[in-house]
Amino acid sequence: MKLDSRQIAGFLRDPGKTRLVLLHGEDEGLIRERAQALTKLVAGALNDPFRVVEIDRDTWSQIPSEMAALSMIGGRRVVRVREIADSVLPHIAAAMKGPGGALLILEAPGLGKGKLRTFAEATQDAASIACYPEEGRALTDLIRGILAEFRVSADPETLTWLTETLAGDRSVVRGEIEKLALLCGPGGTADIEMARACTGEAAGHLGDDGILLAAAGDIQGSDAAIEAAIADGLNGIGLLRMSLMLLQRMHIARLRIEQGMSATEAVRAMRPPMFGPAAGVMAGALGLWRAATLLRALEEARQVELACKQTGSRPELLARRYLAWIARQAGGKKKEVLF
Repeated sequence: MKLDSRQIAGFLRDPGKTRLVLLHGEDEGLIRERAQALTKLVAGALNDPFRVVEIDRDTWSQIPSEMAALSMIGGRRVVRVREIADSVLPHIAAAMKGPGGALLILEAPGLGKGKLRTFAEATQDAASIACYPEEGRALTDLIRGILAEFRVSADPETLTWLTETLAGDRSVVRGEIEKLALLCGPGGTADIEMARACTGEAAGHLGDDGILLAAAGDIQGSDAAIEAAIADGLNGIGLLRMSLMLLQRMHIARLRIEQGMSATEAVRAMRPPMFGPAAGVMAGALGLWRAATLLRALEEARQVELACKQTGSRPELLARRYLAWIARQAGGKKKEVLF
């Protein structure tokens, strides 16, 4: 049985008599989190030696016997398998035909559409659950939920910034938000400066610098900052979303300039605000773009993000090429003031 996104939350609360759960997809942290949640729900703990057994690639042949075994102290058992390939299917098929009420959890990050997924989706007492990085509203809800676990809240601007900045593996997102929650303390409210300070390199201070320098036409400075940001763990999708966020702010500021506001005033009016040297760089960058061309740059960023998900190319490479293009556009037009 293949579960869609609307069914997953309910299933994780009550898997019923399901005997097989296949967790697959690109988000290894989410796969692990869901496997742990199911294990705790069914067996009561992650490491109960009587009710939880873990099987590796070398012992796949034991899956049928472990599925049929009974717990010495009663209760339903869980059999977890973390190294999965389609070649395990004969052992799983044999286990599903045999006796026993144990729950078999297969953790399969990166598993493609093949025999194992087809089997899980076609079997009545099995569930196939896709685990992909959350985006948009789902990611915002996740961030809000993790903060709530620590009795911490965040203002809307900070939630938006975190949603646009953090992306990728669930465990990475959770780790960054938990650090922020601990910084705030119970009952605290996270603001954007706290978020930026706490998430540090992982949230992309270097990425912010690289994007701003690209918009200002500093090709070498931008490339050096982006290279350092990627080396420090910033992923390509996160980099593109940060670019979208900055370009959107620039577009609003540029509209204000075209309506008569000075560049300095437009920068001061930006939300979230810019301070220090970054404000001066932004004021200069705004003089290199028109509102209409910023819209085209925004659309190009969206197309690059789509390509990251559809072409199989490395997101970091595509994001870096996009920002190099931005820097060339701005840098090549400095003498013309606008392009």
